Amino acid sequence: MRPALLRCLALLLAMCPALAWAFPANRPTPGYTRVAIETSVGTIVVAVDNKRAPRTAANFLAYVDDDRFDGVTFYRAARRKSDAKLGLIQGGIDTDARRSLPPIPHEPTSKTGLRHLDATLSMARPNRPDSAMGNFFITAGATPNMDARGDYIGYAAFGHVVAGMDVVRRILAMPTCCGSGPMRGQMIIKPVAILRARRLDGVARPTRGVKPWLIGLRRRPLS
Repeated sequence: MRPALLRCLALLLAMCPALAWAFPANRPTPGYTRVAIETSVGTIVVAVDNKRAPRTAANFLAYVDDDRFDGVTFYRAARRKSDAKLGLIQGGIDTDARRSLPPIPHEPTSKTGLRHLDATLSMARPNRPDSAMGNFFITAGATPNMDARGDYIGYAAFGHVVAGMDVVRRILAMPTCCGSGPMRGQMIIKPVAILRARRLDGVARPTRGVKPWLIGLRRRPLS
């Protein structure tokens, strides 16, 4: 790399220090756990930030390690009116209580130092604190309105996409309809299947809870 280019890069990182650590490459990185989310339209690889959002990261990884995301969907595509290429996609267990784990304490961006930038992984939740469980979203474009500020608790960012943003954009562009409240018109007509979600780093630590969503699925038919 040319010396002049190196100086420019060093100056950029000095002006924007977050760029030096916010987006590790798609390889093992201390403090992060990568997860491959395999969907029917391609694979998205996310890096979960274990250090700055430990509770939220641990919750997401528990769903991964328990196979609770296997067979669910990306069901929401929220496009901005000003630019349909920007917005977010949402997936997870939706309203399937059989797959849910207990809700977790909220980790606001004002505490973690994370922000809702482009390609951010964050937890979806009902309109109350300490209620996130098994639904998450991925941003396409920065969404600073989801960061905590003042009395607004925002949403818990806890990682980012390191590969597969083309898949995110493909899902974001899918036809939508229906829904209610803030999700009105944003439900994907043909939800995108999440075939499986698996760790790429470290050792899986599944919970010891029962898996009621599997009851009857593997039962052999009577002959």
